[in-house]
Amino acid sequence: MNFQQFSLDPRIVAGIRAVGYTTPTPIQQQAIPVVLQGRDILGLAQTGTGKTAAFVLPILQRLLQGPARRVRALVIAPTRELAEQIHDVTSELAQNTRLHSATVYGGVSKANQVAALRRGAEIVVACPGRLLDLLAEGSIDLSGVEVLVLDEADRMCDMGFLPDVRRILKVLPKKRQTLFFAATMPDDIRRLADEILDHPVTVQIGIIAPAKTVSHALYPVPDGLKKQLLLTILRQPAMERVLIFSRTKHRARSLARELVKQGLSAAALQGNMSQNARQAALDGFRDGTYPILVATDIAARGIDVLEITHVINFDMPDTVDAYTHRIGRTGRADLTGQAYTFAVQSDEPLVRDIEKVLGAPIQRLRLPGFDYGGFSPERQPQPHNQAEPSSPERSGAGRPRGGGRPAPAVSRRPTSGQARSWSSRAAR
Repeated sequence: MNFQQFSLDPRIVAGIRAVGYTTPTPIQQQAIPVVLQGRDILGLAQTGTGKTAAFVLPILQRLLQGPARRVRALVIAPTRELAEQIHDVTSELAQNTRLHSATVYGGVSKANQVAALRRGAEIVVACPGRLLDLLAEGSIDLSGVEVLVLDEADRMCDMGFLPDVRRILKVLPKKRQTLFFAATMPDDIRRLADEILDHPVTVQIGIIAPAKTVSHALYPVPDGLKKQLLLTILRQPAMERVLIFSRTKHRARSLARELVKQGLSAAALQGNMSQNARQAALDGFRDGTYPILVATDIAARGIDVLEITHVINFDMPDTVDAYTHRIGRTGRADLTGQAYTFAVQSDEPLVRDIEKVLGAPIQRLRLPGFDYGGFSPERQPQPHNQAEPSSPERSGAGRPRGGGRPAPAVSRRPTSGQARSWSSRAAR
């Protein structure tokens, strides 16, 4: 299948070619025809499945007809990073049309956002808080909205935005098309979807388990040795671009500082940062200035970096869904990726739940040559359905059960050039 089969306007097709899209992803194949028909959608899909283009392309097709320079499509997103990502995709795909996109989110001055709205934008990508501010001031008119997109609605619920979303819904036209996307469906989100969607078509892509292109490994380790284990793993030559998850903002900051102190090029991404600092960290991660990014779950939402080779759970996530979201940052677009999780004894119940979702045990591994002191990873509880404990000195040869690749020294794929150095770079 190709994009020609959607019978999109030639100007949109030119934008598709310009950004290098060739074959629609599964969610694009399923969602685009439905949205083009004007139907509501309940889309269940993770980040990295191509869902942004799945709603942007048919919205552009619709907006080519009708009035210009007024807000006709509203996309609500939970984070500034995701809002910018959606805006960038929209602008690239619309580059040969006269349609304009604008972003609205907090943490930066309102002036530029209000100016962009006054110049005229048919598509607005907004975070709930700042959008409500602009509505209260009369700086934005949503009376002409024809299409509403709620992207990553489950994350908006997690972040406490559900009351704000409901307030926004009250000022939107009742007659509209609504596109609702989430990776999970907790009760609050299911109720919201039932309230606002009109006979929706459900499109479900890959939400049951992480992508099969991701291999999983568990490193049993006491909390006091996590930092040293991380440093040892990061110095392996196969670690190309690494996203590390910590449970708290404080830990993300302190861990990134420690990595830099130890001579590694790293940055932190967490909620208390200014927008400029957050953007600098993201840009540095994308262009390789910082091949290591330490982030919290909420701050990492919206990261769109294709070639993340490794995700490391420095702290175990709180839920299976959170694990799935984290791991979804690697192994994207048919590339392979590796997920390492540092686990203490109390994490074992959640590990069992994750294994149920994966449908296979996660191999427990010992890092060869690392000084565990009096701790013995081999004595930790073993995966279900595994008759014998894992070898204490597994190396790069062989693949453990459950798809986990055992040694961090093994590269995930050939590289076109020399591997990046992990040492700190001079200021650029």
